[in-house]
Amino acid sequence: MAELPIAPIKRILQNAGAQRVSDDAAVALAKFLEEYGEELASQANKLAKHAGRKTVKADDIALAYRNY
Repeated sequence: MAELPIAPIKRILQNAGAQRVSDDAAVALAKFLEEYGEELASQANKLAKHAGRKTVKADDIALAYRNY
């Protein structure tokens, strides 16, 4: 089961212009976002460790996003 709540995922799809969103579509997007988020978080963690820090900062996330 997805860790992300489905209602906000549905709102994201509706904000993108969808008039109606099925539960299956929201679950599918949530799964993709979780996989992408975990990969991005892993890269950001590697960047923080490379910088000699234990704390992941917003700059690490931004750099990981740009390099992804």
